Amino acid sequence: MKEEIQAHENILDFVGNTPLIKLKKISQGLKGNFFAKVEAFNPGHSSKDRIALHIVEEAERKGILKPGSIIVETTSGNTGFSIAMVSIIKGYECILAVSSKSSKDKIDMLKAMGAKVYVCPANVSADDPRSYYSVAKRIHQETAGSVYINQYFNELNIDAHYKTTGPEIWKQTNGNITHLVACSGTGGTISGTAKFLKEQNPNIRILGVDAFGSVLKKFHETHEFDPNEIYPYRIEGMGKNLIPTATDFSVIDQFMKVTDEDAAHTAREISKTEGIFVGYTSGAAFQAVRQFDVEGEFNANSNVVVIFPDHGSRYMSKIYSDDWMREQGFFDNQKVEQNDIEYVK
Repeated sequence: MKEEIQAHENILDFVGNTPLIKLKKISQGLKGNFFAKVEAFNPGHSSKDRIALHIVEEAERKGILKPGSIIVETTSGNTGFSIAMVSIIKGYECILAVSSKSSKDKIDMLKAMGAKVYVCPANVSADDPRSYYSVAKRIHQETAGSVYINQYFNELNIDAHYKTTGPEIWKQTNGNITHLVACSGTGGTISGTAKFLKEQNPNIRILGVDAFGSVLKKFHETHEFDPNEIYPYRIEGMGKNLIPTATDFSVIDQFMKVTDEDAAHTAREISKTEGIFVGYTSGAAFQAVRQFDVEGEFNANSNVVVIFPDHGSRYMSKIYSDDWMREQGFFDNQKVEQNDIEYVK
């Protein structure tokens, strides 16, 4: 009798259940034990696969998405890629409004996945008609049969991580996690994961990471939106110039801001010391760990889980480009890296 072929139905079977990896080299000198939740192991190489699949399937279940529907979304790149991937499998068209701050690598990948892409200026207010928020809303209003995912204000964003990321981390740490460190953009990852973990143990510390130029940290501390906090910054996929309802600030204990430069260098350092090829926000997350350590947040018994949201291949034209780093002023005389490429003639 022949054995059945061992095959999966499609790539979406691999969303979630990403590994937890102990960080041994990059964490030297820090107090505690540090573990990376490496979301690049999702098929779309980022944590956004979780929300894309969950939101689309919930919309199908409720009859909002139907055969022939067009999905519209606002994205810094990762959510768009995940939605494009899900759309291919499920047979939907996909239209994406993307910030011009997104790397060329991300934009090219969206096109490669068959999405229609509108690149919108990054350094305008959220209510400016040219912003990627406004453009996505306009496209949705003008496109018959379209469904707007609206990840920044969609509570299913939180729900996806409450149902998957949180339980996975709790199981992987056998309930011994003491701290979660995660960047906040839409806020879905940190909020949903934190909500689940706090239900298991309210003493787990939830540490958010924000960018200089973003309003999230100050809003968390003062409950006031301060537009004076807003100015251009380079990190993609974290920080915001508005307050997303997909962020539950009540489950976050503290925020830390990190600089564009420190985040970029730390991402490169993780890749070269741990062999994990990480994106910009992963560098930001671990840079925040270092800053929290200086403030005395951890002790020898701390078990700290750091979410690494995406893969480094999306930043080849940015943080992994020496030319880009030099253009940003991120290489001083001490930080210029050796050119390891030699051309044989």
